[in-house]
Amino acid sequence: MATHALDVERTTKLALQEKGKLIKSLGRFDMVFFTVCAFVGLDTLGTVANKGPEGFFWLIVLALVFVVPYMLLMAEVGSAFTQEGGPYEWTKMAFGRFHGGIAAILYWVTNPLWVGGSLAFIATSSWSANVFKIGNGSFGDYVFKLVFIWISIGVAIISLRYGKWIPNLGAFLRLIVLGFFSITVIIYGAKHGVAGFAASQLSPTRAIFFGLVPLLLFNYVGFELQNGAAEEMENPQKDVPLSILRSGITGVLMYAVPIFCILLILPAKAVTGIGGFIDAVTLVFHGVYGGAAHALLIVMTLCFVGALVTSGAVWMIGSDRIQAVASYDGAFFPFFGVFNRKLGTPVRVNVMSGVVASAFCIVALAAFNGGANAKFVVVLDIAISTTLLSYLWIFPAALKLRYSHPHVHRPYVHPWGLRGIWVSTILTTFWIALGSWVAVFPDTLERLFGVGYGFKDSWSVSQGTFEVLTLGTLAVIVVFGVIGYVAGAGVRRDTVEIPIEPGTVSAPA
Repeated sequence: MATHALDVERTTKLALQEKGKLIKSLGRFDMVFFTVCAFVGLDTLGTVANKGPEGFFWLIVLALVFVVPYMLLMAEVGSAFTQEGGPYEWTKMAFGRFHGGIAAILYWVTNPLWVGGSLAFIATSSWSANVFKIGNGSFGDYVFKLVFIWISIGVAIISLRYGKWIPNLGAFLRLIVLGFFSITVIIYGAKHGVAGFAASQLSPTRAIFFGLVPLLLFNYVGFELQNGAAEEMENPQKDVPLSILRSGITGVLMYAVPIFCILLILPAKAVTGIGGFIDAVTLVFHGVYGGAAHALLIVMTLCFVGALVTSGAVWMIGSDRIQAVASYDGAFFPFFGVFNRKLGTPVRVNVMSGVVASAFCIVALAAFNGGANAKFVVVLDIAISTTLLSYLWIFPAALKLRYSHPHVHRPYVHPWGLRGIWVSTILTTFWIALGSWVAVFPDTLERLFGVGYGFKDSWSVSQGTFEVLTLGTLAVIVVFGVIGYVAGAGVRRDTVEIPIEPGTVSAPA
């Protein structure tokens, strides 16, 4: 079949030049573990468990009404449109370069904020509790967090043919940490009994629902990240759908099982967002392993911190590539669109990520006086808001491409046809819009339903401080993206058209 007039990619001469530096490195095995590493973030386990049995209820509900349609949507678009920088390219083809550029910077900046925010904070807290003490706000605190950040950046800089083994290791560390913990809980329950919870505690409430939706959605995103390196995959048309299916099932179980275990042995009031998982590990280890508990706890903490490093690294690997693609396509500063010829990685974006993460971490440490947990919760929320907002472009783009590029071969199509992709898009976009609003304006419950909401009690900072930081951060990001887009005008003028690889069938209705 001849290529349809719209089934072309409008790219730039700089893009064609930089694509020549990409090296195919990701096989199906790598992609599954890459996505598991991206999808399963151990830093939020305690925060979800802190909401008690109802938190577990919403975890399962969103797995059904968000994760399932999300998987189906990304399996189709990710296997059909396999250009490097996937989410940026999809948004660009659907809505234009400017929209692609804004979506890309929101998607990218999440990760420096996350690595320099919640990941660095929870790693420091866990290390301080079980390996050696690090004073909050001390010189050692700053050093530990900065070292954590730059290890993640270093992994992203390494050539993907070698760097891919770090996410693979991260997936195994998750299996070790969560598997060993779950087995120990079973032994602990047999020896000491469990606190348990009543079925009535699963009953949904507005307060927990609104408080948890942004966090659970943040937990459940990442299926499209591997497409950031799509042209470095060996066979994306076949491997993307399979990797999404396998990692999705594995990931939901890796969230559900340990959170259920935490709820069995710890009351919600004893679980903090920053230490919940390690708190539970400490309790069961001392109750099961006796004199060996301390040594095992140190090993578990080292694995836990290692898993956090790989979380940051895998998101940097994918999102930095997406931002670099936006740059060489003229939607951001062209300076950042250069891939290192020897490594095949976007080193300039990697370094920019490290600088942003470091600056954000230092500001977060200095800006609050509400204690470590208050800092953790607020910086996590800022990262959540930027993540979710980027999907307001990505999900509708998958639907739009069904209409704008109908003749592009789709190795995998939504099992319920055009109606199915509409339903998946509406469901995922609805949840993301709701989560984005609540993340930016967490007092929504009080405004809409008249439910009492103590902002200071909930966040340990004033509403004014919270909104200045959150809205101010978002404004700076968007302005930076617009300036970058203007700076890319010269590159955009050198646009060329290349055909998207045609298939033998059109997308079914």
